[in-house]
Amino acid sequence: MACEITDLETFAACMEDKVSVQEISVNTFWLMFGAVLVFFMQTGFAMLEVGAVQAKNAKNILIKNVFDASLGGIMWYTTGYGIALGSDSYETSGNNGFIGTDGFLLTTGAFRGSGDDVGINWAGWLFQWAFAATTATIVSGAVVERVTFGAYVVYAMCLLGFIYPVVVHWGWSAGGWASAWRETELLMDCGVLDFAGSGVVHMTGGTAALVGAVLLGPRSGRFIDGIPVELPQLSFVYQTLGTLCLWMGWYGFNGVSTLAIVGLGEVAARAMVNTTIAGGVACVTSVTVAYFRIGYVDITAANNGVLGGLVAITAGCSVVMPEGAVVIGFVAGFVYNASSVLLLKLQIDDVVDASPVHMFCGMWGVLAAGLLAEKDNYGESYYSERQGDCCGAFYGCGGNQFTANLIFVIVVLGWAGFCSFLMFTFAKYTVGLRVSKAIEDAGMDDSKHGGMTMPSGGDSLSNSRVVKAFPPGAAGTDVEGASIQEHKMGR
Repeated sequence: MACEITDLETFAACMEDKVSVQEISVNTFWLMFGAVLVFFMQTGFAMLEVGAVQAKNAKNILIKNVFDASLGGIMWYTTGYGIALGSDSYETSGNNGFIGTDGFLLTTGAFRGSGDDVGINWAGWLFQWAFAATTATIVSGAVVERVTFGAYVVYAMCLLGFIYPVVVHWGWSAGGWASAWRETELLMDCGVLDFAGSGVVHMTGGTAALVGAVLLGPRSGRFIDGIPVELPQLSFVYQTLGTLCLWMGWYGFNGVSTLAIVGLGEVAARAMVNTTIAGGVACVTSVTVAYFRIGYVDITAANNGVLGGLVAITAGCSVVMPEGAVVIGFVAGFVYNASSVLLLKLQIDDVVDASPVHMFCGMWGVLAAGLLAEKDNYGESYYSERQGDCCGAFYGCGGNQFTANLIFVIVVLGWAGFCSFLMFTFAKYTVGLRVSKAIEDAGMDDSKHGGMTMPSGGDSLSNSRVVKAFPPGAAGTDVEGASIQEHKMGR
């Protein structure tokens, strides 16, 4: 409705109401825009994971990626959102801090009312759903090629419907015991500093991925006499495309975690710039470290280096300075390489290195935020009245923020690890955890999804160490069955 100039006071009040409505609309669009970007990360995960598996399991991993988003929507609607961001009795009696108690099935007044801010609540639900779907997808890539579809459904529903939402409540709700958004009784007087989820999202998903990989055991032929053996991979092209899609989506993941853009443009822009710097530095560092270890410039080290840097900067993207982003990315390159090698030494088969990227680099990211959060940046991103006490230890604020972050890391590792052990064990004794040797050898596409479909073109297995283009021993082939011409071309 137009504002009529009857007197200046009435006109000013009318204009203030109109501006307020417009601000809500802009912020609502910002969240929807971010939700689309984060959801696009599902494309990145799908390409990354399908490129890392054998062709005989391509359909299986793609179906799971589609299910991650689909089950994510169902579980976030039924239980996830309410547990994560529903009201907490802390707000009235101060005795919860663990779990939300309403908001299930979108039935509260926040979604059924008629105020101007109802739309932004819907957009907030959508944005948080996209985050939840990402958490489940982290696990899929670690346990692929040998986990049963029934076990996949069990862990996806448990993770999306309970385990992850509880961590969200702890770290991001208004009443969570570790949340920086509490008004009183903050953890170490600060609450955890995990702006976009290095711990809440990535460490939770990465821990579940590691537990699943350990309980399942390695794929057949992955280790021979304790020596890692490279199994065929569908395509490094898909893996690299997936990495770049994920990088793009990460700008929504980190930048839009401001949850509003009006008055927070600088914070969002800084988060995106720091995201870029950390990802790039981690990539170069990871490739360099890997080069001295294996003797060549490795595309896997580049791709996972980027992802490790992006995971690590996620906690502190809005509060660190660019030089802090450089440090975070640099260390993340080492963390990824060291943890990846450690898993191989322990004969743990994490197919896409999900736990090195997400759990280990996520841990580093949360701890780094407690060290490198700059004072003014903290004030702009959180609360200015706390910035003198809750900035990073390296910026003169003492160790309260780092200690809060350390406590959060320990508790999340324990929670996600213990709950993941329970859900995988439950799956083992109900629907079955691992497919039979016969199904694993034949491939799950052939036995479960209507048969294997080979991609068009002649290099669908070009990343494999063994390319059976001709029968072994045939003229023009080497002893492994690959043509001599392919061998000379480095295929």
